[in-house]
Amino acid sequence: MSPSETKDEVGRPADEKPDGIVILDFGGQYCHLIARRIREMKVYSEILPYDSTPKEILSLSKVMNVKGIILSGSPSSVRRKDAYALHEGVLDIDLPVLGLCYGHQLLAATHGGDVHRGESREYGVTYAVIDHPIGILKGMGPTERVWMSHGDTVFRLPSEFEVLAHTDSCPVAAFRHRSKPMVGLQWHPEVVHTERGREMLRNFVFDICRCTPNWRPEDMADRAVKEIGETVGGSRAIIALSGGVDSSVAAALAAKALGDRLVAVHVDHGFMRANESEAVEETFRGMGVDLVVVRAKARFLGRLKGITDPEEKRRIIGEEFVRVFEAEARRTGAEHLIQGTIYPDRIESGFRRHSDKIKTHHNVGGLPLNIEFRAVLEPLRELYKDEVRALGERLGLPDAIVRRQPFPGPGLAVRIVGEVTEEKLDIVRRADAIVCDEVESAGEDVGLWQYFAVLTDTKSTGVKGDERAYGWTVAVRLVESVDAMTASFRRAPWDLLERISTRITNEIAEVTRVVYDITHKPPSTIEWE
Repeated sequence: MSPSETKDEVGRPADEKPDGIVILDFGGQYCHLIARRIREMKVYSEILPYDSTPKEILSLSKVMNVKGIILSGSPSSVRRKDAYALHEGVLDIDLPVLGLCYGHQLLAATHGGDVHRGESREYGVTYAVIDHPIGILKGMGPTERVWMSHGDTVFRLPSEFEVLAHTDSCPVAAFRHRSKPMVGLQWHPEVVHTERGREMLRNFVFDICRCTPNWRPEDMADRAVKEIGETVGGSRAIIALSGGVDSSVAAALAAKALGDRLVAVHVDHGFMRANESEAVEETFRGMGVDLVVVRAKARFLGRLKGITDPEEKRRIIGEEFVRVFEAEARRTGAEHLIQGTIYPDRIESGFRRHSDKIKTHHNVGGLPLNIEFRAVLEPLRELYKDEVRALGERLGLPDAIVRRQPFPGPGLAVRIVGEVTEEKLDIVRRADAIVCDEVESAGEDVGLWQYFAVLTDTKSTGVKGDERAYGWTVAVRLVESVDAMTASFRRAPWDLLERISTRITNEIAEVTRVVYDITHKPPSTIEWE
């Protein structure tokens, strides 16, 4: 067998585990970004709750060579009586440790340092003075532009530590232990606002933890197939197939594991984009998939009648999806449900202890407690969207599926602010089709994460045909992103926006005004609901 057959593209024998970093989540808003930055270095990472035991941390050695631990930020304070703390024995594990923000303060406080409320809170861009450009700060200049977000401050360290950097308001902005591989940074190297943050993380991952860049998302395939096969056993399973890249990749993995014991179910809830369900049916039947299409528009619309709260919409839609899948399971004898849930879905639904819920995703927080399935499998649950795309390419899925722009599971129902009605669905579906047509015709879809229309709950006065009109306001959203955890609005050409506005107001009589959404994520989310 040739070397190209025995080793993968990152030079690691195919049957060996990758090197990896464990991230302990204290509920910080940037925890997921730490994981992303580590994976971008071709080093695996997994997030565990902050109170994980040493045994739980070391149990990850089944899937990776654990080479280091990172402690995330947190909205909490180390000064509180009920402050989040590490499980006893974690710092005794023979592994390098990096504390970020809250993690930085926690390491200092645990070892007897002085941590208390600062006179002024640092939030945003700050310039740190690098006192010693060594270790994690190797290669840094005299001052570095960093991103701070803290109220508590480390003011003093015990003698076994040394200060590496400071700011005007923070005398201990970075430190290291003199004899152990233990480091703290008050700032957030994982965010783009810290100009050389990635270099700092690379110093920790490669110089301090001695990791080898030998992981890629495609390596998750064999692990996922094995997990599906072992869980489902000799029974049958249903894959929830929307036609997007997540559910399609999950379906491809499930098909490898189960063969003809897998049934793909596509639910047309009436909230799909123009001609989308028909395209999904044509594509997957052409691939030889055992596909069942359930037309359930009336059922979903009936459940949403009078509902205006977005969280309630998502909960209802999630429950109805499961009930449809249960009916198909009874018909086909399936005992398990497989979903294309990915990591950002789970983060925003607040799936981890001590993490804030941003919004419920229908396939995570929207799942009812009482379900008939023996288990719900999520083979992509630890992957980000770009990693799922890479896995899809390796599995040989068509480019039209792998590169398809994301579409929320609740569909157009969460692109209608307020109650969902037949009239509103028709308006937003036509407006969305116009946005897609114009963006793609202009070639502006290249590099875009998503581009779509939202029907707001605002009406305004207009003039059509020399007569007064009173109609709906449509918002247009074009965003750039890598993983949907953060996003920037596209500075779209004015002539493109003008064409979109003109077509929407001319072709959709019920619309009198079009606005353009120029909000990044954060502070907004990509979808409006």
